[in-house]
Amino acid sequence: MPILAKSFNSFDPKRVPSPCFVVDKAAVEYNLKILSEVQEKSGAKILAALKAFSCFSLGELTGKYLSGICASGIHEALLGKEYYGGEIYTFSAGFKEDELKRVLEISNHVVFNSMGQWQRFQSLCLDAKKKKPGLEFGLRINPRHSEGEVDIYDPCAVGSRLGIPLEEFEPLFKDELMEGISGLHFHTLCEHQFEPLARTLDAVEDQFGKYFNQMKWINFGGGHHITKPDYDRDGLINRIKTFSSQYNVQVYLEPGEAIAIHSGVLVTEVVDTPRNGIDLAILDTSATCHMPDTLEMPYRPEIFDAGQPGEKAHTYRLGGMTCLAGDVINEYSFDKPLQMGQRLVFDDMSHYTMVKTTTFNGINLPTIAIWNSETDELQIIKEFGYDDFKNRLS
Repeated sequence: MPILAKSFNSFDPKRVPSPCFVVDKAAVEYNLKILSEVQEKSGAKILAALKAFSCFSLGELTGKYLSGICASGIHEALLGKEYYGGEIYTFSAGFKEDELKRVLEISNHVVFNSMGQWQRFQSLCLDAKKKKPGLEFGLRINPRHSEGEVDIYDPCAVGSRLGIPLEEFEPLFKDELMEGISGLHFHTLCEHQFEPLARTLDAVEDQFGKYFNQMKWINFGGGHHITKPDYDRDGLINRIKTFSSQYNVQVYLEPGEAIAIHSGVLVTEVVDTPRNGIDLAILDTSATCHMPDTLEMPYRPEIFDAGQPGEKAHTYRLGGMTCLAGDVINEYSFDKPLQMGQRLVFDDMSHYTMVKTTTFNGINLPTIAIWNSETDELQIIKEFGYDDFKNRLS
């Protein structure tokens, strides 16, 4: 696989502590400009999904190009309000009443995952709307159209808890229950191109299209790889324009990874090279603590200047510092034997990394740095230590 965060070909990993997430501000802005252009040409409103990339040091930059943020609960909503600006669109698979009251105070859109949640909180929401007339409410629908290959990331997998299927939606679509509902939301994609969205839209329109003329807005969710070089952006723009015109609705998109893809790396250091039938290398990072998607998806992250097993002269199985036997990243080959203190750089490590880190085993969290590949300016934004581990416990 080719290296994706190409701007880091010239970056010296010894400039930062290890381990360290390094985000290229210029690369993020490049992605944001593409999304802004799609927004302008299509008429859609594009929101930054904080669940994928919550680097709020770049919140002001993100707000410069996009319409706002989408949050998965009160804390992301608060982060959006404090650092990003624009609209705050909040969805949760299950709201608690005390948290929902705070969400209603700061959000522009609030979306419910089930008819039961909406029935329970409808009066609370309508009272909030009296105080804040611009407040909008929506329901998440589930078209049961799967495009994903990994069940853990497929919101339309059999028995999914996410969204309302048609047979649960239709019987309750009544005037008194729908009072206050002005939009529908679906989310079915994960790192997908335009064609899966087009097929999903066909399924959504076929099942739920008859209700669209009663709505003000439709949210196409996230998982759109709009900023990948081979994404059919013209196809997306044309489909949004056609959809908006046909149903007279405002379309929303909420990409997450598209904002941060190809914009960051994880710098790590070799701390040991034991042998157990094969050559091993222990790093000061961890798959389970610092890049859990490599285990959950699973996938093999690329390393700068490394090859497939056996491709180069020296092959190692790389793993983390934890006691988890399965804390193994993958196998890689190198031109020369690995040395103690040698820096390795994992590619494309901005999205769904920092937001998922843990301190299992007391392993320290990676430092976060912002680098600008155009100016070469480097800032250490955040360093972590014992207190960050201790304060999560009691």
